[in-house]
Amino acid sequence: MKDYDLSILIPARNEEFLSLTVENLLKNIRGKTEIIVVLDGYWDSIPDAPNVVIIHYEKSIGQRAATNKAASMSNAKYLMKLDAHCVVDEGFDVKMMAEMHDDWTMVPKMYNLHAFDWVCPQGHRIYQGPTPHHCLQCGQPMKKEIIFQPRWSRESCFYRFDKTLHFQYWGDFKNRPEGKPDIAPSMSLQGSCFMMTRERYWALDICDERHGSWGQQGVEVACKTWLSGGQVMVNKKTWYSHLFRTQGGDFGFPYPLSGNDIDKARKYSRELFIDGKWDKKIHDLDWLLEKFKPIPDWHYDTKDRKKQTKGVVYYTHGVGDPKILEACRNQIKKGIKEKHIVSVSLSPLKFGKNIVLDLNPGYLTMAKQILTGLENSTADVIFFCEHDVLYHPIHFDFVPPRKDVIYYNTNVWRSRWEDGHSLYCNNLQQLSGLCAYRETLIEHYRKRVARLKAYFNNKISDEDFSHFVRAMGFEPGTHNRPEKVDDLTADSYQSDFPNIDIRHDLNTTPSRWNKDQFRNERFTDGWTEREELPVWGSVREIFDKIRNGQPI
Repeated sequence: MKDYDLSILIPARNEEFLSLTVENLLKNIRGKTEIIVVLDGYWDSIPDAPNVVIIHYEKSIGQRAATNKAASMSNAKYLMKLDAHCVVDEGFDVKMMAEMHDDWTMVPKMYNLHAFDWVCPQGHRIYQGPTPHHCLQCGQPMKKEIIFQPRWSRESCFYRFDKTLHFQYWGDFKNRPEGKPDIAPSMSLQGSCFMMTRERYWALDICDERHGSWGQQGVEVACKTWLSGGQVMVNKKTWYSHLFRTQGGDFGFPYPLSGNDIDKARKYSRELFIDGKWDKKIHDLDWLLEKFKPIPDWHYDTKDRKKQTKGVVYYTHGVGDPKILEACRNQIKKGIKEKHIVSVSLSPLKFGKNIVLDLNPGYLTMAKQILTGLENSTADVIFFCEHDVLYHPIHFDFVPPRKDVIYYNTNVWRSRWEDGHSLYCNNLQQLSGLCAYRETLIEHYRKRVARLKAYFNNKISDEDFSHFVRAMGFEPGTHNRPEKVDDLTADSYQSDFPNIDIRHDLNTTPSRWNKDQFRNERFTDGWTEREELPVWGSVREIFDKIRNGQPI
């Protein structure tokens, strides 16, 4: 067996770009480096070279198990796990090894990978995503044009995790003194690429298969590195570029992925690192938090922290297709137990703790419904839920970092009920995606209701009242106009998987499907149209199931 200094481990399942990834590696390797590929439940054509090893499994064994199998075939000093859809810097291997310490886990800086475009005969282009049915501009069929180049404007170097051990980017860390050097520490890492000694890989059980096939890879590797006395370091002297596939359909995760799988992986991570059950640690998590302090989301002792309870305030006027409303309520219950739901309606409803207000529909009524729900909930953290939004269970994983900020989940697609056609725009802050601390929301909505009552009781015209409501704003914290309720600010976050805002004939707000329907172009930033969504798949098929009374 030939001696190598570095083995690159590539677990692969149904990977369209594996061959291009291996070609790129072979082109840019400059040291004694081999590539070990595990074809996990499928076969692929891979470039033949003396330093390429192929392991084939007829039946998939899972990403972690495949990575461990590749590692077991190595005799090299160093191992680098790499996803099967990446490109790398020339000489990346020797640049990494030149800086390595035996107790380090090292990652290169990362760029997003522009793998391909969809192009029609007229030259219209769509950025990489699921296969389009046709060109949205001319209606002609589209073909895939391979690009496979880094997006130099999309660089990432530093990472962290939040209080639920959910991976987060940490771009601001580059502005701290410790983030300035070419070799700099990072609290966490992105699981698509990391390098460490083979000895520590096995000693720390870096790919613990009890996490499941996929999920929590970066958090697991980072916590095990730091808490065992090592360091996670970013090498800015070299780079890799990684393709992110989060849009579902034929451009989604290659491994089967469910909310239950993700929940299982996170729960196991929390047991190991928050609850302190990992038996190889010499530091606890508080030591790591103190080392990187101040950290967004983390400003308490994990041993003494009070677990934040979460609840839903569901407000509805009850107008809409009953099948839509029932499907949306059932979806909410997948993410939050019904005992933590307070529903406030205008007629009796069997959903959580139901409170009925004898009022006519309108904006003042809606504000009163929300305030009533808040005052009757006992949860620390509240998610607003509306009757025609399909919430993915992972939406409810979020924990607000600050009590004085209103947060909005902007990973939401507006989907047309007739045909499932879906539209996404950046930073869409909607009331239906709001999450914040209950005590903050109660204070705000008491002020909001009082102000609305005062204007309403002055017997001003409906037109003037509507103008006042629009000036005050519907979403707390999102503007600085003089009519604002208070000085709260807003921030956005994005759940791993999107919510679906069903657009139908009875929506309170109008639906707009063309850019020219928007007076302000900033509301069309990031305009993307799709028929299939990440994890959800075909929206048309989901809506057909709802029409037929089938579970989704």
